[in-house]
Amino acid sequence: MPGETQALIVIDLQNDFCPGGALAVAGGNEIVPRVNALLDAFPIRVLTQDWHPADHASFAENHAEAAPFSVIEMPYGQQVLWPAHCVQGSHGAALHADLHSDRADLILRKGFRAGIDSYSAFYENDRETATGLAGYLRERGATHLTFAGLATDFCVAWSALDAVRLGFGATVLTRACRAIDLDGSLADALEKMRAAGVNLEP
Repeated sequence: MPGETQALIVIDLQNDFCPGGALAVAGGNEIVPRVNALLDAFPIRVLTQDWHPADHASFAENHAEAAPFSVIEMPYGQQVLWPAHCVQGSHGAALHADLHSDRADLILRKGFRAGIDSYSAFYENDRETATGLAGYLRERGATHLTFAGLATDFCVAWSALDAVRLGFGATVLTRACRAIDLDGSLADALEKMRAAGVNLEP
C-alpha cells in the first residue's frame, strides 16, 4: 500500500478524451477500472479536469482557416491547434461516468484562461503561471507522485516532468495511461521522462 507521502494524480479522464469524444484517445476508457483501484489505495488523490472556454486559443475553429492538429506560434511558444474539447459545463468536459471521482480529495480545473493552453497539472504552457497544485501537495505532505490518465504524451508527460522539476519524485504508470501519439509524440515524451528521472512502470 502507498505510504502517507504518496499521492495519485489522475490526469483528464474526461468524456472528450474517451472513445466517442471530441478528442478521443484510443482506449482511453480502458484505464478506468485500474484508476478506480488506485483511487482506493492512495492516501492523497487528485483529479485534473480540462476546463476550456468556447473561445479558447488552442481550438482550431477559433483561428481562420486553421486545420485541427496544425501548429502555430503563440507568445508562450508552439501550440497544437486541437478540435474544440472539454468546453466548460459540457458533457465532454465531464469526468468519465465510471470514474470513482467521489474518492478524490481535490479536483483541479486547468486550461480555463482563454489565451493560453495548460497541459501540465502544475503550470500553464507559459511554464510560469502556476495552478497551485504544488503548494497543495506540499501542505498535504506529499513527496512522491504517481500519475495515470490521458494522454501519456501530452498532459501526463508535462505533469510528470514538472513534478520532477519541482522536487517531487514521479512515477508514470504506463498501462494506466493512453497516448495520442501525434507525429511521434509518444516516443519523444517517454524519452524526455526517462532523461528527467521519471519512473516509468507498467
